[in-house]
Amino acid sequence: MLGNLDGKVAVITGAGQGIGEGIARVFAKAGAKVVVATRTTANGQETVDAICSDGGEAMLIQTDVGTHSAVKEMVATTVEKYGRLDIMVHNAAVYPLYLIEDLPDDALDHTLSVNLKAAFWLMQACLPHFRKQKGGRMLITSSVTGPTVAMPGTAHYAASKGGLNGFIRTAALEYGRENITVNGVEPGYILTPAMSALGDEDELRQMERYIPNGKLGHPNDIANAMLYLASGEASYVTGQTLIVDGGSTLPESPVMLDQFYKT
Repeated sequence: MLGNLDGKVAVITGAGQGIGEGIARVFAKAGAKVVVATRTTANGQETVDAICSDGGEAMLIQTDVGTHSAVKEMVATTVEKYGRLDIMVHNAAVYPLYLIEDLPDDALDHTLSVNLKAAFWLMQACLPHFRKQKGGRMLITSSVTGPTVAMPGTAHYAASKGGLNGFIRTAALEYGRENITVNGVEPGYILTPAMSALGDEDELRQMERYIPNGKLGHPNDIANAMLYLASGEASYVTGQTLIVDGGSTLPESPVMLDQFYKT
């Protein structure tokens, strides 16, 4: 079966809602034992309950991946519970909107810790367990914002996501000979609670006009891409990011796209 994760243990950070919840539920349906790692207990428990009611297996770890010690404790708890760790998905992220001139140090530090530094801490914590079982998957939710496009008010977020892409490529080189693959997905506009920061319902509908597929993405669009990268079918793929954006980064000009679809 394509995307079979039977017997695998997967940790998904930021799995209480949005993209992380989608990844957790899709991985559980594929047979993985899923650790839902999230800062908000209530949201995380809802994800766990949904997985279990659907016949899957999941546990909740309340944590903050912006803290090194919390990352180490989360991985240790997972291995204590399940005896192994096969897949780590670094999906947790923060998205405070500030122009560069207004960006306070605490918001910058928090963004870089949660979004970027956590990838290093997670890799360090996972490596002994990946090596013990002679392989593993490190997966990262990056973004088209930073590596491919830019948006006012998100320089700190964009820098963190661009840094993640550099991390993915270098980590893939360092650990490829150990059967450890490192890959990522770059989402475009995905309909999640975080999208509310970009506009109300009418404004989101306007955004759809400039997406070639004509709609915002769903968390499962990212989850299914992650499932492929986590699976045995992707064993020869490493150091790569897969853009999943409905074609939103393709047009040279959104004005020209608007004119084209009106014809």
